[in-house]
Amino acid sequence: MRSRTADWFETKIRYEKTMEDGMPKKVTESYCVDALSFTEAENVITEEMSSYISGEFEVSDIKKATYKEIFFSEADSDDRWYKAKLQFITIDEKTQKEKRSNVYYLVQAGSLPVAVNHIQEVMGTTLIDYVIASLAETQIMDVFEHRVVKPQVAEQPQE
Repeated sequence: MRSRTADWFETKIRYEKTMEDGMPKKVTESYCVDALSFTEAENVITEEMSSYISGEFEVSDIKKATYKEIFFSEADSDDRWYKAKLQFITIDEKTQKEKRSNVYYLVQAGSLPVAVNHIQEVMGTTLIDYVIASLAETQIMDVFEHRVVKPQVAEQPQE
């Protein structure tokens, strides 16, 4: 497992998809992108999807994700995305009462039990007391991380 903290945006793409029976059907698919702004998120998803979709498509929705961190799995069988709500438990020093703060994550896994295992694997390396308050499969098809494009350096002519 690896985790990545960033500003994530959930985007929706609407396009005409050819179904298994050969008939075209309008579909809307959700994707998550790493971006600094709504404009950048639209540019990233447009660029990423233009290589997968032949024909026209539109970005029908963009919203800021409630999570800042994503747990990525290297396993091929982990092909779904789950939204996890974890509650971090702390003790208020003055009142000695338990305080819970909610933190959201996106977890890549093949099933709900695998998602729980992945959360425990990542959180087991921390000293924070937590409970998994909720865990639900999302409609997200894929996540696109920010790629650094290295500038092309022109070769200097030899004398």
